[in-house]
Amino acid sequence: MSNSNERVAGKVVLISGAASGMGESHARMLVAQGAKVVIGDIADERGHALAEEIGTEHAHYVHLDVTDHRNWENAVRETVGRFGKLDVLINNAGIFTAGSVEEASVPDWDRTIAIDLNGAFYGMKAAVPEMKKNETSSIINISSIAGLTGFKNRAAYSAAKWGVQGLTKTSAMDLGPYGIRVNSVHPGSVETPLTAGLKRGFGQIPLGRAAGVEEVSYLIIYLVSDESRFATGGSFVLDGGETAGNNLRSDS
Repeated sequence: MSNSNERVAGKVVLISGAASGMGESHARMLVAQGAKVVIGDIADERGHALAEEIGTEHAHYVHLDVTDHRNWENAVRETVGRFGKLDVLINNAGIFTAGSVEEASVPDWDRTIAIDLNGAFYGMKAAVPEMKKNETSSIINISSIAGLTGFKNRAAYSAAKWGVQGLTKTSAMDLGPYGIRVNSVHPGSVETPLTAGLKRGFGQIPLGRAAGVEEVSYLIIYLVSDESRFATGGSFVLDGGETAGNNLRSDS
């Protein structure tokens, strides 16, 4: 086993939506722990700058529109061409749209499903042939607590995130014989550029605050590492207790 400062030494990781937010945090922490990372995103300027900042010996940027399966195939080819293999896929790219089934627009629904759900499927489909070549590989699908419980006024987002959890569990069964473990991560409130404009309180969260991106990255490190070799089909919740129960109910 690697020492505590290099828990993911030798791992090659492809991350979608990695030019900012949680994806950027994951990329930085994975490299700090010994991995090589490929940063996939549509924010080309920011993605290239991040790879340069981390160091091109350890990080590489590739343009990746997760709604285009050919983009995914190219990203996998570039990953293997640059670092020789692919051990881990992190399906991190996602968007948020509001609206009930009555209020949400059809374009918003289609775009949310295309990025948050179809993107995860396309990424897995493109990555699995390379991941089957390894003794053990890991797919980490970023869902949400909106994929564990109903969320008011979040029809498209919640449907997509529930879909990610279902895709994760069935794929854990399908891919287990190849040594590929598949898990979903369900963050609650996290401080990222995606959530910066949201108006929200924290009374429903027992810990009374949002998570920092690095707190999610610590869990990602575990799921990337060989420490998690027997963990598959899991739904890992990181929400400060938000889904534990009704924290707003009065004792009286």
